[in-house]
Amino acid sequence: MTDPAPLYKPIGMLGGTFNPIHHGHLRLALELYERLSFAQVHLIPAASPPHREKPTVNAELRFAMVQAAVAGVNGLIADDRELKRQGYSYTIDTLRSLRNDYPQHPLCLILGMDAFIGLPTWHAWESIIELAHLVVVRRPGTLLPMSHRMHDFLVTHQVNNIAEMNNRLAGKILVEEIPALTISATQIRTLIAQQRNPSYLIPAPVFEIIEQYQLYR
Repeated sequence: MTDPAPLYKPIGMLGGTFNPIHHGHLRLALELYERLSFAQVHLIPAASPPHREKPTVNAELRFAMVQAAVAGVNGLIADDRELKRQGYSYTIDTLRSLRNDYPQHPLCLILGMDAFIGLPTWHAWESIIELAHLVVVRRPGTLLPMSHRMHDFLVTHQVNNIAEMNNRLAGKILVEEIPALTISATQIRTLIAQQRNPSYLIPAPVFEIIEQYQLYR
């Protein structure tokens, strides 16, 4: 069975704990929004991430920080759909929800190379490609090891440009080389715990929420 021809521009999805969201996340989302001509990019905080310990800050506050970070930024959407579900925040369930909301848009799940390599540990991971394209972001000079189990999966589904993805709803992989801002949420939490200033690593409105609720102290 072939996909119906998409009628609209792709929708990007960038998930994570966003604990807190920082300029590395935001610059990546904005770069792909513009470079790949997405209709929009949804930044979706994981309410209960299955692959790591429960975040130190509750999902509602992490979502509030995402909202504050993207306020007034064209194309970036704070999306709270994972907060509305019970249980673990599985990506497959989020993609099903997005597909219901956007039946005629190609969906593009944005992943770093490390996340792509670890995809086989994800719940129902082989079904993800049936619901969305993958946009795998790699830093300059980094490549997927030829011997890695995901190499054949990449070769099977890879395309060379976004135009090859736009004519179907899901099923392809695009690797994009993007210089990364070397910022980490762990770094930011450590600075704040040490009573140091994280300005220029996070948006000012995010820092205001952190200060208001005395987070990461």
